[in-house]
Amino acid sequence: MPMPIIAVVGRPNVGKSTLFNKLIGERLSIVDDTPGVTRDRIYGEVEWNGRKAILIDTGGIEPFSNDIILSQMREQAQLAIDTADVIILVTDVRSGVVASDEEIAHMLLKSSKPVVLCVNKCDTIGEPQPEFYEFYNLALEPIGVSSVHGHGTGDLLDAVFQQLPAEEEEEPDGEIIKVAVIGRPNVGKSSLINKITGENRCIVSDIAGTTRDSIDTKIENKHGVFNFIDTAGMRRKSKVTEMIERYSVIRAKTAIDRSDVCVIMLDAEVGITEQDTKVAGIALESGKSCVIAVNKWDAIEKDDKTMNNFKKDIERDFAFMSYAPVVFISAKTGQRLDNLFEVIKHVANTASVRIKTGMLNEVLSMATQRVQPPTDKGKRLKIYYMTQASVKPPTFVFFCNNAELFHFSYQRYLENRLREAFDFSGTPIKIVIRERNDK
Repeated sequence: MPMPIIAVVGRPNVGKSTLFNKLIGERLSIVDDTPGVTRDRIYGEVEWNGRKAILIDTGGIEPFSNDIILSQMREQAQLAIDTADVIILVTDVRSGVVASDEEIAHMLLKSSKPVVLCVNKCDTIGEPQPEFYEFYNLALEPIGVSSVHGHGTGDLLDAVFQQLPAEEEEEPDGEIIKVAVIGRPNVGKSSLINKITGENRCIVSDIAGTTRDSIDTKIENKHGVFNFIDTAGMRRKSKVTEMIERYSVIRAKTAIDRSDVCVIMLDAEVGITEQDTKVAGIALESGKSCVIAVNKWDAIEKDDKTMNNFKKDIERDFAFMSYAPVVFISAKTGQRLDNLFEVIKHVANTASVRIKTGMLNEVLSMATQRVQPPTDKGKRLKIYYMTQASVKPPTFVFFCNNAELFHFSYQRYLENRLREAFDFSGTPIKIVIRERNDK
């Protein structure tokens, strides 16, 4: 089940970014006294009472827009309504209830989405100041919060998490492989799904960023049953001038979270861009199996070295994901799509492989004989044994005498030995280090 989404909405300069930073425990948003400094929609994870959610920090006014503040806020509120499971409406006790607060509250209440009213800047402890009580006029139960000092944030999170949809046990899909098709705008994600399904399920156009939302398409063929999730293209932040595009990055992130395999699409005509590697980075952070699909291969002039040269570029720019297989395709003509399905099926299987502890420790023994574990100031790392803790991604726990001696370079060496011994193509490997006396 994908993580639920909470959106923070409110007029400029009520302290949305400060509240956001306090709730996620990191300073991700720019905080400034100038209204409208949150240029980019930022998201982070918030955890409360053992449950996690995605928190979206929304901007106030958009400085590059000629629209009036209220119409901007209406659009922002509408996008929060469309995207979020729960909305936090942030107001400012110092200025009291203003007309735009009333307008947005009315709009949010009409949507039937759960809304929690946060009255920010209640910095004094004890009895609320008189201005606090006028917020009852918004037909919501106000919660007094000081996002600077952290007072009241626990009550706010209690109220928000009570409104989230109940956690459902994800029904086993049997053999259905969930595939997120991700990449920059206009690399051909929708065209790929249209070609696979043989029908125009997704709008295809030459305008970058046409797909605003994730669309699920179930496909059954000789390779198995697949659920393809077509996501909105992820742009560079500097290019993201529309709020609607910023929400699409959140939706792509949730699509990645839902998937078993990510197909990272590149454009053969454009080549590899920095944004392509950033998109891949989101999939890597999520621990997902990946396939790199180079699209529009039919559209470029080729000789006997073209494919090898492109593969070398991928090896260089995707060095952090050297395990991901590469497939050259054309979504337009259908070239090598059969091969793409075979590779998706294969990497989905490798992410679920379980290896017996005995076999793992044979590989470990051979690896440590070949290259001795590192030493530091006369102390040598001793690795007692290893075991597999989980799958998707395959996670291995190493028990040793001193975790500090277990350098990253030696972890990478052992990961490479595991990849040589067992087929983990397409999937990241997670390594956990435990000292023997760790509980």
